Amino acid sequence: MNSTSATLVAWGNAWLSGHVGLDEAVDAVERHSGPQLIGTVPPGDLPFEEGVPLRAALVRLRGLPGTRPSAFRLALPVQGDPLGLVGPGEFNQAALEAREGVLLRLADRQVGLVPTTDRRGSSYVGVSWTPYRANDTIPQVPGLAEAEQALKLTLIEVARDLEGVDDLTGFSPDVRRRVNALGSADGGGGGLPPAYPQRARGVAEQAARLAAVVELADARSGRGMSAHQAELRARSLRRLDSAVRRALVAAHSSIPL
Repeated sequence: MNSTSATLVAWGNAWLSGHVGLDEAVDAVERHSGPQLIGTVPPGDLPFEEGVPLRAALVRLRGLPGTRPSAFRLALPVQGDPLGLVGPGEFNQAALEAREGVLLRLADRQVGLVPTTDRRGSSYVGVSWTPYRANDTIPQVPGLAEAEQALKLTLIEVARDLEGVDDLTGFSPDVRRRVNALGSADGGGGGLPPAYPQRARGVAEQAARLAAVVELADARSGRGMSAHQAELRARSLRRLDSAVRRALVAAHSSIPL
């Protein structure tokens, strides 16, 4: 899982920590998902109201003491598990529908950003970030060590539960190639830039591979299984998905700022 929000958080924090320049960070985000635009902002929340390119928005924010960014935080919520969200309801609902979002910590407030695909004409494809007011609190998410351990234990338990019910080796060679290619596609590190600690990059890479397994396994829909087997398989995949999302959020939060 290398979502648009995850990419913005990873490279945004690399910029804030001084490991890369703003141009390098924005270029990396736009290589991932095309041109980035901050959409219309609620009046008074940020020093602009009309939509502006991401690069220009970050320059303006950095130039004012009251809006200077200090952290990007990743949210990967699903219904029943609002991972990384802090409210209020409008922001939470938008992030739940998108299954992702970003909390941007400013000097005197916090803003939520939720991405949508921005299509114009037949060739332009980018991302438009809708800003929302966010409650000024730190999201309750696991630390890296906790999330890493939980991911390992969950993987062991899920493999045990699915023994005789599902066989991941039954995926076609094409599916296995897609999973194995994830690390080389982003240079390793699960989409995290080299500025991040090596442990975080390792956790993110493992989580990204397992996220692909969950996605591809779910697409198979348990065909040919009994009702009991299908329910056990679905429950196990939900547990693995939860552990994967927590590992990704923890990894993206682990850079010293």
